[in-house]
Amino acid sequence: MLLSALNARRVVAGVAGAGAVAGAMLFGAIPSAMADDPPNCTAADLAGVASGVSASTSAYLFTHPDVNAFFTSLKGLPRDQVRTKVHDYLEQNPQTKADLVGIRQPLVDLKNRCGGTPPQTP
Repeated sequence: MLLSALNARRVVAGVAGAGAVAGAMLFGAIPSAMADDPPNCTAADLAGVASGVSASTSAYLFTHPDVNAFFTSLKGLPRDQVRTKVHDYLEQNPQTKADLVGIRQPLVDLKNRCGGTPPQTP
């Protein structure tokens, strides 16, 4: 049980890390948009939205053990294999894909509002 809890924490940390990377990419796109001072496009706004998306992703994974197990199984694989496996899994599980896209929507909305390029859907 301890091992699976450790793996779950690693997945959550990975998801949070991915959110942080996405946030950093968004933050890199914001300075050009900040010239016009769009509303709610500060670093604090980004951090708040990213933390909400991370918390929602964590809750989703904890309440969907099969999805959590799938993402946990990707640990240690090369990035190109992870990308392919995630794409295939989400294509085979359209409800999971829709759920995860919905969870990420606030980041997409922030990027759209602040002049960034929206992230691609898996």
